[in-house]
Amino acid sequence: MIATQPYNILPRPAMPGELVPADYFRKMDRPEICRDDRPLEIDLGCGDGKFLMEMAREHPERDFIGVERLLGRVRKVCKKITKRGLENAQVLRLDSRYVVEWLLPESSVSRLHLLCPDPWPKFKHHRRRVMQLDFLESVRTCLRPGGEFLFMTDHEEYYQWSVAKVAAYGKFEILEWTEDTFFYPKTDFQLQWEAEGKSMFRLRCRRVD
Repeated sequence: MIATQPYNILPRPAMPGELVPADYFRKMDRPEICRDDRPLEIDLGCGDGKFLMEMAREHPERDFIGVERLLGRVRKVCKKITKRGLENAQVLRLDSRYVVEWLLPESSVSRLHLLCPDPWPKFKHHRRRVMQLDFLESVRTCLRPGGEFLFMTDHEEYYQWSVAKVAAYGKFEILEWTEDTFFYPKTDFQLQWEAEGKSMFRLRCRRVD
């Protein structure tokens, strides 16, 4: 019975506000994910869509794709996008790492955002962290020359780990990033943690060739 429901079969029809790839096993073509030569930004793990929608509203000249694995969240964000009439925002239901490594076209993304991912604090779980050298290589590949990768966490050890990984990778330039550098809405996680007195650690990288 579940397999016959329209939102649980592949390929399946897209919900309004959703991006469903024609093929999950090849790189997408740029026209599939953005219009003309407009800047494209990717929000990995978009959650409830707060950051995604505020960015799309602030920058109507750019296209935005939020990546989220959980179907319930995807449905909610799609409804919010449709209700707000945001024609420059979509949601892709997949694992973030899979999207970066296997679906995003080369040199297609202007900015890629990874905000407050699971820090996997136990040493034995560090291999599960998304900030690994092969992930950074995939990030660089999908970014346009001069494109930026923005990472944020409240976990200081994970931040230091990530800085060390970027340094070891050696193909990004570290840029200044403060709260006043540019418009950057806060996620619900960030608001919650700051209310608890926690600090946010920011890492902004630019692709260099």
